[in-house]
Amino acid sequence: MSTAAIPTLTLGPRTHVLVLTGAGVSAESGVPTFRDAGGLWEGHRFEDVASPDAFRRDPLLVWRFYSRRRANMEGITPNPAHRALAALEARLGDRFLLATQNVDGLHSVAGNQRVLELHGALMMTRCSSCDRPPFEDRTVYRDGVAPMCGRCDATGKAALLRPHIVWFGEPLDGAHFEAIDRFMTAAAGDLVFLAIGTSGVVSPASWLVDDAARAGAATWLSNAEPPANAHHFAHAVMGKAGEILPTMLAA
Repeated sequence: MSTAAIPTLTLGPRTHVLVLTGAGVSAESGVPTFRDAGGLWEGHRFEDVASPDAFRRDPLLVWRFYSRRRANMEGITPNPAHRALAALEARLGDRFLLATQNVDGLHSVAGNQRVLELHGALMMTRCSSCDRPPFEDRTVYRDGVAPMCGRCDATGKAALLRPHIVWFGEPLDGAHFEAIDRFMTAAAGDLVFLAIGTSGVVSPASWLVDDAARAGAATWLSNAEPPANAHHFAHAVMGKAGEILPTMLAA
């Protein structure tokens, strides 16, 4: 697509921009997606390595999966789409909010600060039992190792640490969606909703376009291919996000 064919969003002095990103954005940086793997990892369904039942059944297998995912992030850097979103936030400040289904942290690396990580963070760990706050953890645990919680160990009630990821079958953090609702309310109808690199099938994130439309938003989609909910958007630009967003979000 030529830059001449890419529209530039017109934003007023009070326009709020709510962004939703999915795996397609990170894929352009080289981050593997579940879909690319055909829904399998080493012959296991992702539900078998990314669910509470899987962790109870075989925590070593789960930690091996997430340690490999952490290792695969070595050398992965933000692409032009990430940087364009960081530049947009730098211009808009509090009138910008980014909700992401990605767990790789690349938006923060690129410079975004107002980020809601709906599905958790790959480089964070928390206790599976106590209320110890999630903490940064980039450790790639060797096969056969499942880390223990030092706080629980100190009380004589040893518990396993777990990745700070929202697994299949677990609820998303309601506080994230409350923050999104407050943001849309504050926009007072002067709102742009932009979804990028999403499949349109994972709820409740896939419903945000409808919530935004009811709030009076102009709804935009930027995807390599039409997602399942493409017909819910008023505007769509198909192609690579790294090629589209630098022009689309230019000042």
